[in-house]
Order: sequence, then C-alpha cells, then structure tokens
Amino acid sequence: MSDSIEIRSSVELPATRERINLLTADGLNLVGEMALPVSNAPVATLVTLHPLPTHGGFMDSHILRKAANRLPALADVAVLRFNTRGTSSPHGASDGVFGEGITEIHDVQAAVQFAVARGLPNIWLVGWSFGTELALKYGFDQEISGAILLSPPLHRATTQDLENWIGNPRKLSALIPEHDDYLKPDEAQARFAMIPHIELIAVAGAKHLWVGEDATARVLNEITRLVNPAAYPLPETWIAEA
Repeated sequence: MSDSIEIRSSVELPATRERINLLTADGLNLVGEMALPVSNAPVATLVTLHPLPTHGGFMDSHILRKAANRLPALADVAVLRFNTRGTSSPHGASDGVFGEGITEIHDVQAAVQFAVARGLPNIWLVGWSFGTELALKYGFDQEISGAILLSPPLHRATTQDLENWIGNPRKLSALIPEHDDYLKPDEAQARFAMIPHIELIAVAGAKHLWVGEDATARVLNEITRLVNPAAYPLPETWIAEA
C-alpha cells in the first residue's frame, strides 16, 4: 500500500536530520541543521545563507526551510542551514552579534569547511537577499561548485566583489523576481554585465520574498536544475510507502 502526498506549503518529506554546530575562526558557535537523503548518497549539497537577520531573516526563512523539507527526498540533495552570528530562530541562537556582512566571512567559511570535512559532494552556496551578498563577497574562493543567488539586492556587494567572479571557474546563477523591491531584471542585467558566465533568470510575477507555492516551486526547481539536473523537474506528489 502507498499514499500519494501532494507537495504543498509545509509538507516535510523524509530526511535524516541532524542538529549541527559550526565553529568559526573567531571562536563563535553557530547553530544549524543538516538534512540528508534517507537512503541514497547525496548528489549535491546546498550551504544556505539566509536573509537579513535584522529584518527577520534566519535559517528557518520559508524557502530555505522548504528546501530542507523537500530536496533530500525529491532530488538526493543535502541541505545545510544555519543561523549567522547573532541570529536566533526556532532552532536556537548563534553566538555573537550581527556583523553588517563583514565578520560573517567567518560564518560562510565555517559552513563550507563543515561540508567539505563531512565529505559532502558538489557543494553550492544558496544565498537569499542578504545571503546573496555573503555568497558574492566570500564564495568566490571557497571549495564550491558555484553559487545561486535568490533576490540579490546588491547593497553590500561592491564592484570588486563582482569582479572577483570574472573568469571564475565557479558557476554563478541568479533568480531575479519581476517585482523585486531592490533589483529588478533589467537592472540586474546591467549590474551583473561584467560577469559573462552568470546565468540571470527573470521570474515573471515573483516578488523579493518568493511568497506562494508557485514561487517556492519555481525556486526549488531552478536550484535542482542547476545542482542535480537528473532530478529536474521536481514531482508535485510524493508516494509514501506504507
């Protein structure tokens, strides 16, 4: 016997979930979670970087939570989420104070190093809003396959940060909502023009916060297409064995 589950909203599919702690080079303890496929070895790994903590962003922000709830089962993708310094969420509070995107360099490095030390494959940074700034500023020389930017505002990332990606062997893709509050598709084309290999994906009808199941499904499908194309497109139902 089996039951078909429609994949919507807060559905949490099977995964091996482990609470983790990341130790930064400057001595802070960051709380997080690793979600792994239950039966198969992961094909790819997402190291996620959440939106601005001073405006409600944390590791449980909905797109990142739904990635951890779905992608281990649907796409054999491991998902690492954590709270950057000074950030609290239902998973707990990380040490330290918000570093304005500067001292968070240590947070990014600690998360990537954790994934590398675990022997996890095909590591990608996935940043959302403020998290895209961290990915752009500090991901260009990390042991990663690439970075995926969700709603990049380009507030903290400087011209030098963007230039670090020119000719960089790491892949770079950005999902730009049509109705973004900070950087719309036409503006993104101009701002990112210096990086020839970036893939810019304009998403019609979407907003900065990717609200709604259609927006969530589009984001998770695009991530899957990039990191494990064999699993794309994602199914809309899950068959649960009794």
